[in-house]
Amino acid sequence: MKTYSAKASDIKREWHLVDASDKILGRLATQIAKLLMGKGKPIFTPNLDSGDFVVVINAAKVRVTGNKVKQKVYYRHSGYPGGLKGVTLEKMMQTNPSRVIEHAVKGMLPHNRLGAKILKKLRVYAGDSHPHPTKAVAKEE
Repeated sequence: MKTYSAKASDIKREWHLVDASDKILGRLATQIAKLLMGKGKPIFTPNLDSGDFVVVINAAKVRVTGNKVKQKVYYRHSGYPGGLKGVTLEKMMQTNPSRVIEHAVKGMLPHNRLGAKILKKLRVYAGDSHPHPTKAVAKEE
């Protein structure tokens, strides 16, 4: 018996709508990453982008547990000496709450060109309105 390997022509993409209000950030990010990679599909192939499009709404209402609001810091570096900057989760939620979910999901995807391609199928909105044609609603797990 031969192992089935999906081709790019076999992949059918759907749009999923995920409501982030009152959901835990990490648990939500794993659910989104599974949908983006296509892990729940029977034709999942690790070296192909077989996942669906995901639209996340109400990103500003996502929750975290413990003291992460004050203690979690997102770092970035400019490349110059002394160019390390950090922003707390509390400040990031005030300025750009959609970036918090994007950052969490990006860490759960492959760290290569395929992961970058998969991440382009994610759309995150702080409010509850979006311009995308969502056909399916992601079920609660």
